[in-house]
Amino acid sequence: MTFPIDLPLAPQPAARAVDRDRPVATVTADRYRDFARRVKLLSWLSLGVMTVEGAVAIVAGILAGSIALVGFGLDSAVEGFASVIIIWRFTGRRMMSERAEHRAQKLVAIQFFALAPYVAVESVRALLGGEHADVSFIGIGLAVWSLVTMPLLGLAKQRIAEEIGSAATKGEGRQNMLCAYLAGALLVGLAGNAFVGAWWLDPVVGLLIAGVAVKEGLEAWRGDGCCVGSPLHRFTGQSDACCNDCCS
Repeated sequence: MTFPIDLPLAPQPAARAVDRDRPVATVTADRYRDFARRVKLLSWLSLGVMTVEGAVAIVAGILAGSIALVGFGLDSAVEGFASVIIIWRFTGRRMMSERAEHRAQKLVAIQFFALAPYVAVESVRALLGGEHADVSFIGIGLAVWSLVTMPLLGLAKQRIAEEIGSAATKGEGRQNMLCAYLAGALLVGLAGNAFVGAWWLDPVVGLLIAGVAVKEGLEAWRGDGCCVGSPLHRFTGQSDACCNDCCS
């Protein structure tokens, strides 16, 4: 038996307005569980990558005095915790729980807000104090690695999120994409410092990291992308809390 994703259980004008232009898709409970298992696998992979990436970035940043590199490492730690949240969300009975989805969505959003204040304050301090970060070729290599690998994880998670209507999963995927964007900015800052002596690029990139983290956090908190037609309430009898919250 299949369950039309774009057919609401009860009249929800705002949600229908969002879904009207979407193609008709179907999903079964078994298919949903298969997608959930894929999400967990991707999150476990992300957790491993982020653990190594964060540790290397923070150590290299401290050694080089680079606030942008330290901020990038902290962002990796935040993303790692977001992966833990998604693993929790799709484990056991929570896999089919709309309440767990809503809670995970908020927790993922909070991770963005946890990053911004420290990086912003340290970046401003470095700019005002004229602190010059040392050259870090380890940081440059790490930025290139992240620029290549993070989009693959992020796009995979966001595609699955569209299928199962999970704002939490989409938020985690956007964190991976944010990591890729910041890796590109970090690469510019580190390379500029290393090759042309543009020391100010490092704290400027730090401020960029802080600003983007706040923006992404706000979007994740609002549940941007959760109105992709979550099928949960159609085969569990639960209300579609996510869509009600973000589309009303």
